[in-house]
Amino acid sequence: MTRFLLAACALILPTLASAETLTLYTSQPNEDAQKTVDAFMAAHPDITVEWVRDGTTKLMARLGAEIAAGAAQPDVLLIADTVTLEGMAQQGQLAAYKSPEDAAYDPALYSAGGYYHSTKLITTGIVYNTAAPVVPTAWADLVKPEMAGMVAMPSPLYSGAALLHLATLTETDGLGWDYYQALADNRTLAEGGNGGVFKAVAAGEKPYGVLVDYMALRAKAEGSPVEFVFPAEGVSYVTEPVAILAGTDNLSGAQKFVDFLLSEAGQQLVVDMGYIPARNGMASPEGFPARDAIKLMAFDPAKALADTEANKARFAEIFGVQ
Repeated sequence: MTRFLLAACALILPTLASAETLTLYTSQPNEDAQKTVDAFMAAHPDITVEWVRDGTTKLMARLGAEIAAGAAQPDVLLIADTVTLEGMAQQGQLAAYKSPEDAAYDPALYSAGGYYHSTKLITTGIVYNTAAPVVPTAWADLVKPEMAGMVAMPSPLYSGAALLHLATLTETDGLGWDYYQALADNRTLAEGGNGGVFKAVAAGEKPYGVLVDYMALRAKAEGSPVEFVFPAEGVSYVTEPVAILAGTDNLSGAQKFVDFLLSEAGQQLVVDMGYIPARNGMASPEGFPARDAIKLMAFDPAKALADTEANKARFAEIFGVQ
């Protein structure tokens, strides 16, 4: 019996020794996070993923405290936007990794230094109620006199996607800060987040709104009286990037996690969740336009990071908010 137990232990111990545990901090919705972890672990049964979910701001506050204490917990981050990760990269808090999957992505969607990689596209466009008198086709339509007082948009002082939207449009020729001044002059309602905008438009309180794509398109598929427009000038976007924390004790496992999210299988998971994939050559979810039919506006995460506080202050001044 003793000999049998020793033999069994000899077989089990190498397996235990080779097992890896990866810690993920993510701002994904709980259901999406669980699907992501389950799919990765199915592809890599030798790696166990433990994950913590919260909003990006709260996760970054938690991580900042851990880093200051010299006890950072996560190996990988999967959060809302590239601007936050650009800040971490500039502070030396992220590990560089040039994934072989990067070749299937537009260079604008990943860090040139390999510090973060986009995993999906969540674009911001125009939502309108099907009872609205005019169908908008461009950002410029929202500042026309006939739309005065009829438009709602999330505030960049509250919404991260709205702040990136502002950073994008104010750097776009033909729009810029003059466009935001025109929105304010046209009595555009700018407060709260995307959820409030959607409710206002769906209820007909405001015929038009600035909104993230999936919120409108999913609701439309469920019978809500809304339509969504990808404006002619293009769309701003957030990309839910993935990054590896500098100093991780499980670099190999973290790299496998990045590769999986960027792979065709990982990107099909994004599609199945109802988001536009970041990878080229992938089909969009049902009800969305083809990936190559969506015009993405130019966006510089480093400049957006540098301009964050100035952009907030200027917006507050234009819209007369504190």
